[in-house]
Amino acid sequence: MHAAAPAGQGPVFVYATYIRTTPEQLWQALTDPAFTERYWGVALRSDWQQGSTITWEVAGVTIADPEQVVLAVEEPRRLEFTWHTITPEFGAAVGGAEDEVAAMAAEGRSRVRFEIEPLDGMVKLTVTHSGFDEGSTILAGVTDGWPGVLASLKTLLETGEPLVFS
Repeated sequence: MHAAAPAGQGPVFVYATYIRTTPEQLWQALTDPAFTERYWGVALRSDWQQGSTITWEVAGVTIADPEQVVLAVEEPRRLEFTWHTITPEFGAAVGGAEDEVAAMAAEGRSRVRFEIEPLDGMVKLTVTHSGFDEGSTILAGVTDGWPGVLASLKTLLETGEPLVFS
């Protein structure tokens, strides 16, 4: 779902889901590379301190960039970081068309925020991905991608097995 952005901040993607888990278990699922790899196919490696870098490992490609950083941490309630660098190696690993990958690589860096709200026996997870250029190719990709990633995360936490997308 797209939400209106404050003036001058471009388009925003917002998605909320409810998961039968605890804030602590969800925090682990968002920050433990072995866990993120199970539901997302991406191992996120960081010490999760504000200002620390994040290394992305996806489809056999390691994406390390000093601009991939943790922006905010309030364990286990809020985590915010910059989105990964788009490289030709990443595009080839995930089967992206060369022109689409080049368009993504030319865009400014976006950011993602996870907000975890405890409820009665569950949590509300809200993902806000922002900072997109107008007409963003990355926004189109995350609009298609986030719902599947979050459904797989929810299923893994609630059943012990992630969803499998071909």
